[in-house]
Amino acid sequence: MLRIIYMGTPHFAVPALEALIKGSAPGAILPEGYEIATVITRPDKPAGRGRGVVHSPVKQTALAHEIPVWQPGSFKKVANSDALAEYKADLYIVAAFGQILPQKVLDQPRYGTLNIHASLLPKYRGPDPIAESIVQGDRESGVSIMLLDAGIDTGPVLAKYPIPISADDTTGSLTSKLAELGAQALVETLPQWIAGTITPEPQEEERATHTHMLNKEDGKIDWSRPAAVLARKVRAYQPWPGAYTHWRGKLLKIINAHHLSVELSEPSVPGTVSIREEAGHKVLAVITGSGLLLVKQLQLEGKKALGVDEFLRGYAQISGDVLE
Repeated sequence: MLRIIYMGTPHFAVPALEALIKGSAPGAILPEGYEIATVITRPDKPAGRGRGVVHSPVKQTALAHEIPVWQPGSFKKVANSDALAEYKADLYIVAAFGQILPQKVLDQPRYGTLNIHASLLPKYRGPDPIAESIVQGDRESGVSIMLLDAGIDTGPVLAKYPIPISADDTTGSLTSKLAELGAQALVETLPQWIAGTITPEPQEEERATHTHMLNKEDGKIDWSRPAAVLARKVRAYQPWPGAYTHWRGKLLKIINAHHLSVELSEPSVPGTVSIREEAGHKVLAVITGSGLLLVKQLQLEGKKALGVDEFLRGYAQISGDVLE
C-alpha cells in the first residue's frame, strides 16, 4: 500500500487533491493500492470583519471527503518533523503549501517529495509566478512537476505542461486554469514516477528567474510608466493586491483596463483623466508615460465596483483631474 501525504493550502491546491481522491475509485489511472494518509495544511486564521476562523480550501476539501487533516505549523520544529516521520509515508505531494520544507523532511519518504509549481521552470521560481508571467507579458505559462530539494524551486523537473495566456487573463482566471492543469499533470506523471520510468531533469541554472511575494505596495500605479505595462499590472494584480491609485484623497481601484498606443498632440501630466467613447460605452482615458490607459471598471474606496458609465453618474467631476 503506497501511503501519500498531501500538503497544500489555497484553491490552487484543491483540484490536484480531488484528482488523487477520485483516483482511488474503480477505473482510475493512478497506481492501485494507495491511500492518502493525511492532508497537511496551514493553521486556521481569523478572517473577515467578524474575525471568525476560516478553514483553508484544502482543509475544506479533505474534511468533505473524510480525510484526516493535520495543521502542525512549521516543520522546522523538530517535534513536528519527527511526528511527520511517524506516518511512514512513501511519498509527499506539495502544492502551494506556504512553507519551505527542511531537508530532514524531504529525506523521509522513499519516493521523495513532488511539487506542483505554477510555471515552466526554471522560469519564475518563488511564491508568485502566475502574476509575474502576466506582468512580463508572456504568451505562455504552465505547470512543472518537480522533485523538491532544500532550495526554492531548484529541484529537478519530472514534467512540464504548457498553456497559453489569453489577452484577458487575470491572475485569478489563470490560477484556475493552472490548478486544473496541475491536477492533470500530477495524475499523469505520478504513475511513471512510482514505476521508475521517468528521470528527473536538472534545471538550467543560467536560465533561472525569480519572483517575490506580492504585497499591497506592488499594486500602486505609477502613471509615468507606459500604458501597456500598467494594463498588464491591472490584470496581474486582480484579485490581489489590486491595482490602485488615489483620487481626491480616496483609494481608487482599477479593476478592468487596457492600453491604447497613441501619440499625444501636446505634453500632458501623467494621471490626467479624460472621457472617451468605446463600443458605445464611456471609458476613462488616463494619460501615462506612453499612451493611454483606458479604464472600463473601477471601484472608489467604500463603494462597490462600477462600470465607467455608472461611475460617471455620480463622479463626473473626475474628468480633467489628475490621479495621484
